[in-house]
Amino acid sequence: MKLATWNVNSLKVRLPQVIDWLQTNQPDMLCLQETKLSDENFPAAEIAAIGYESVFIGQKTYNGVAILSKQKGSEIITAIPGFEDEQKRVVAATYGDVRVISVYVPNGDTVESEKYQYKLRWLPALTGWLRQELKNHQKLAILGDFNIAPEDRDVYDPQLWQGKVLCSQPERAAFGDLLQLGLTDSFRLFEQAEKSYTWWDYRMMAFRLNRGLRIDHILLSNALASVCTSCTVDKAIRKLERPSDHAPVVAELTA
Repeated sequence: MKLATWNVNSLKVRLPQVIDWLQTNQPDMLCLQETKLSDENFPAAEIAAIGYESVFIGQKTYNGVAILSKQKGSEIITAIPGFEDEQKRVVAATYGDVRVISVYVPNGDTVESEKYQYKLRWLPALTGWLRQELKNHQKLAILGDFNIAPEDRDVYDPQLWQGKVLCSQPERAAFGDLLQLGLTDSFRLFEQAEKSYTWWDYRMMAFRLNRGLRIDHILLSNALASVCTSCTVDKAIRKLERPSDHAPVVAELTA
């Protein structure tokens, strides 16, 4: 089984790249973030034409998440239960005996902002929901743009980013709380090249100079982590014309 996640930063703009990537890589499930499309404008027909079912929730201009899969999903959820939120950041579905969740964690803007406080409220709500999901689903994968670089090695310049949004101690602690549930950061199951990142700013030649952060993650329950055979970042897609500022992350499992 091949699972992937990709913040496409506008599915309308990136649809040809997504379709080409799906046809070339053939993942079983691809989780998308920042689709930035209202539901009536989601390109489900175009995606179905290449053999993928879509479950999604979106809004115009901002946010939006989706799961594209070769199977039809069931038990679909499009919000964190019990958490009041107008922003469309979560979609979950079950495929066979595997529960898949696509998330777009709030960015947080700056640590002084209300958006940061919203992020710090959002993350415990996610953790509480996932605790219950793990009780109900032994095989669970949560994929997405977490907007958190978990460790200094996930940041091109840890000193520069120290205490800033995406790298602050409260955010990293919240990420640790997710792992404490019994989830594993699949990328860290394997030896990886130094300075491996998933996001690079469009400005100041950040990609060319590899000034990036690893903020896109695939977290796996114990049952899935035990059969994960690889986790990689597909940087090639970031080199295309008009790319997303994120690269896909891909995990392969024998399950």
